[in-house]
Formats: sequence, C-alpha cells, structure tokens
Amino acid sequence: MTAVIRTAREALRGRRPVAAVWWEACAVGRSVRAARRGPGRERDLVVQSLKAAGAALLAWAVAGVWLGDPMALMAPWVALVLVQATVYSSVRQAGEQFAAICAGAVIASAAQAITDDRTGALALCLPVLMLMANWSRFGRQGIYAATTAVFVLASGTAVSAAAVGHRVGQAALGAAIGVAVNALVLPPIHLRDVRENLAALARESGDLLHTVATGLREGEWDAQSAAGWSSDAARLGRRLDALYAARSWSRESLRLTSGQLRRLQRVPTAVPPEDEDQRWSRVTGNITALTRTLAVTVDEQRTPKAPEGPVLDLYARLLALIGDTCHAEADRLLGSSAGPRREAETETTMDELHRRLQEGLREQGQGAARTAVLGTLVLQAENLWAEIVPEPDESAGQ
Repeated sequence: MTAVIRTAREALRGRRPVAAVWWEACAVGRSVRAARRGPGRERDLVVQSLKAAGAALLAWAVAGVWLGDPMALMAPWVALVLVQATVYSSVRQAGEQFAAICAGAVIASAAQAITDDRTGALALCLPVLMLMANWSRFGRQGIYAATTAVFVLASGTAVSAAAVGHRVGQAALGAAIGVAVNALVLPPIHLRDVRENLAALARESGDLLHTVATGLREGEWDAQSAAGWSSDAARLGRRLDALYAARSWSRESLRLTSGQLRRLQRVPTAVPPEDEDQRWSRVTGNITALTRTLAVTVDEQRTPKAPEGPVLDLYARLLALIGDTCHAEADRLLGSSAGPRREAETETTMDELHRRLQEGLREQGQGAARTAVLGTLVLQAENLWAEIVPEPDESAGQ
C-alpha cells in the first residue's frame, strides 16, 4: 500500500489541480474509514448531517403533507439550518433567525404594497435588508431577512397580513422541529473533542521533536530543513487554536442538554482540566522557540552557529526522549499508559543526558558562539522537560 501511495505521489508531482483532487479524495477516504471505525469527530459529523436532513423531512411532512400547505417551503428550510453544533446554539440561532425572517417578510410585504410591482419591491427592500443583515442583534442570521424577502416576493402570492402571518408561522414550525430534533435525538456533546485535540497536540509535538532529533543526529539539515521544522511548529499553533475552540464547544454543548440523553449517547462524562490546555500551550511555545533558534543557526547572515560533534548527538537524543514522553502523554489522554517502569527508565536516561550536556557546556570546547547557541538550546529543552515531565509533588509523600 505504501508503494502504491509513493507511486501515485510521483505521478502527480507537478500536476497541481489533479494532485489537489487526489489528496482531497484521500482525505475523504480517511474520514469515511474513521467514521466507520468508531466514535469520533467524523462520526459526529455524520450524525449531525443525518439529523439535519431528518429535521427538514419531518418539517416538510408536517407542513406540506399533514397540513396540506402548498407553500410549505419555509418550514423545512428553517429546520434544516437550525440543527447546529450544540443545542444551545440551535436555540439562540432560532431566535435570531426567527426575528430576521419576520423582519424580511414584513418589509418585503410593505415594499410590494407601496410599489405594486415585484421588481420595484425588491429594489426598495433589499438594500435596507442587507444593511439590517449586519446588525449585531441578528448574529449570523441577518442574511435570512433578505433571502426571506426574495422568497416572499418571488412566490407571487397576494400581500396581506394573513399571508405574512402564514409565512411567519411556517418559520416558527420549522424552528421548533429543528431545535427539538437537535435536542432530543442524540444531542451533540463535544466533550470527546477536547481529549482528542489534546492527544493530537501531544502526539504532533512528539513527532516534530523526533523529526528534529533525527535531522540533528544525522547531520543532514540546512536552512530548508529548519524552515520545514518552523512550519511544523506553526501547525502546532493551529492545533492549539483547535483545542481552544473544542474547549469552548464542550462548555456550550452541556447547556440545555438532559443528563439522561447524555448517558444514552455514551459520550465521555469528563474532560481533562483546563490547566492541560495552558501546559500544552507552553510546550508549543517552547518548541516554536527551539525551531526558531535552529533556523537562526543556519542563516548565513547571522553570527550564531550550531554546535557540532558528540554534544549535538547528545542533544538530539534528549529531544527524542522528550518526544517519546509526548507520545506517552498522548496515549495516556486516550486511555493507555506505558507503565511506571518505562516512565522511570525514560526519566533516568533523560537525567543522564542532561548531566552530560551540562558538562559539555562547562567544557566550552565549541567556541563562544556555538556554546551560546548550545546553552540556549539546552534551556529550551529544559523548559520542555519541565512542562512535559513535571516535578513530583514532594508534599504528597509526607
């Protein structure tokens, strides 16, 4: 399978449009496999999509089939867009959208009554409604005022108070069905996302540290390699942003949801504490600083030079061990652990490497510039070590 992927990559090199389609198809395939494999973000997206489609069909069945309304468009349209990422956001956006739809229906009807012409009514009301769409009271739902006006005027029905009330009633029916489906049918709970993003941040941090360690150990790194490491560190920053967003979603998803429904969905009942977010934020910052230091050392326009020889190999081994610990943290967050014996062995090895690096600094056999760079790199590794392998609480044993 690896050989097939490598062959496809070589064949697509230089063909950007085809390559983009290929990699997008691969991403879709990975998402499908992840959704089939077990609970996760991909399966949650499938559930939400099916719920939105089901809410729209239910609204159409009630408004168009059961009530026999020939203009039942509003109900399924509103129900479709109100199956949001959380129950709270569905309720909030239902109120904002309902207010926007009411404004659009009333203003469009008034414009048609004034002009007695659909084109003139559109020309009169759309500029006003598009300005209203930016009103903060409507949130992100302001655009529905203008689209409602288009639907009202394009339908060609007579303008009257009864017609306006009828459309508003259809919107209220769709909103009620959309919110009810989202709240009662597998309500979206995003507690799992926090744990998964934390674990992914830890694993990607370990991957980057291993990549840097391999490059330093083999001695085959240059400005391009250092730029690639800096780019990977920037991706860690984006992963951190995703973690913060997941934390916000997790708090919001617990609002207005029933405890019985949460247990029925079998989502995790707890999330890692918010202190973990801050800890991995500091880890990300230290890794970014480390890759930036390495990038400076290979810049021909700058004075600092990277250390060489056995001391650089020692530093690479230290980074690799810290990367191993990052991977162990990722496994712990997902429910597995390497065991206390393995952790003790890793910490002992790291202590030894750290001691030998400190001796290398005292010997100063690298020259002043290289010693300064080595000291900076060791300090950054110490910062990483302190965050990823925190000191034991001495008071706990007393």
